[in-house]
Amino acid sequence: QVQLVESGGGLVQPGGSLRLSCVASGSSFTFYAAGWYRQVGMHRESVAAMTSDGNTDYPDSVKGRFTISRDNAKNTVYLQMNSLKPEDTAVYYCNMRIYVDYDGEGDYWGQGTQVTVSS
Repeated sequence: QVQLVESGGGLVQPGGSLRLSCVASGSSFTFYAAGWYRQVGMHRESVAAMTSDGNTDYPDSVKGRFTISRDNAKNTVYLQMNSLKPEDTAVYYCNMRIYVDYDGEGDYWGQGTQVTVSS
């Protein structure tokens, strides 16, 4: 059993910053990849992705403003968001692709955290 718990969302003014955290706990696992997604209504898009070798990828909409990182010791993935814009308002979800002992490879998701950018 692996649980992903997100935190760090909230209300921030345009131009401000937030750091989202995604903590994995439970059974032992091997990390393959992680990503952050945001959803507005029925539309979901990737905003950051990384692999176990440290490679990262971002869409043009957030490139230069968002940074994904990982702390192996804390089993935590972060999303640093700077220069936030109103169009960044969404529910943000973290995702990890991991191999869980005695279970196998799978995708795990956080519960979502609301980010609202407004003055």
